[in-house]
Amino acid sequence: MPALPHDQTGHTWHHPDSVLFEVTKYGLVPPNAPEGYESTMPAFGESLSDAEIAAVLAYIKSTCHPKF
Repeated sequence: MPALPHDQTGHTWHHPDSVLFEVTKYGLVPPNAPEGYESTMPAFGESLSDAEIAAVLAYIKSTCHPKF
């Protein structure tokens, strides 16, 4: 499965910030995906700091769905 889109076409705005942070940091793996789930969502925890991940998510939220 492809990574969850963070725009008006996706459904990521349904998820709490904590889940979006974990998926961004660790990739789409349990507990944020079912066991054995295969996804192209990479983990960014080794290339971005926690503060950078939070900043990216805040930026995306500021430009996307009004409920995000």
